[in-house]
Amino acid sequence: MATRHVHPVAVDIIQHEHEHLSAVIQGMLYFVRGIDKGAPAPDLKVFRAMLYYIAEYPEKVHHPKEDKFLFSKIKERTHQLDAELDALIDQHSKGELLAHQLQDALLCYEFNGASAFPHFHQLVEQYAKFYYSHMNMEEKTIIPVARQVLNINDWQEIDQAFIENRKQLDDAGERYRYEQLFSIIVNISPAPIGIADPL
Repeated sequence: MATRHVHPVAVDIIQHEHEHLSAVIQGMLYFVRGIDKGAPAPDLKVFRAMLYYIAEYPEKVHHPKEDKFLFSKIKERTHQLDAELDALIDQHSKGELLAHQLQDALLCYEFNGASAFPHFHQLVEQYAKFYYSHMNMEEKTIIPVARQVLNINDWQEIDQAFIENRKQLDDAGERYRYEQLFSIIVNISPAPIGIADPL
């Protein structure tokens, strides 16, 4: 039974988390593109905070519940997205690797100076392209099909799992920690990325 009229909580949570990740990636792009055009580099703590966020948040908060609850339930109901879902799950691992490569490149930039910047810039652009494509696949392909093939009971089960996951993160203080980190990033990033004054 199609449930196009249902508005799942899980979808809201995914989109909210995508918005946060997108804002952080936009901030990184803003800074590296500015440096490439001759603007002064920000304090490297800005990059460190952003890279820590994208290395930690997707792997500990965002991806596990997608894989375990949403993607697995879709596979129970249809095989039309098997290839796409398998690719997304593989990309979750690749995203973690790219984030760690970015952290290594930032460290190299910090110690070697301007000569190491092009490699760091290239990896930021690569990561942004990769992750925007990933999020777009989820939002434009996976979720619309999920709305068609999952029934009300499926969504209730998925919503409950997402809500329970959020509660566990709250109880452990994890979600508060990431929200705090996101607030720091927003406050040190220029408008319209964050709320700090433009550079």
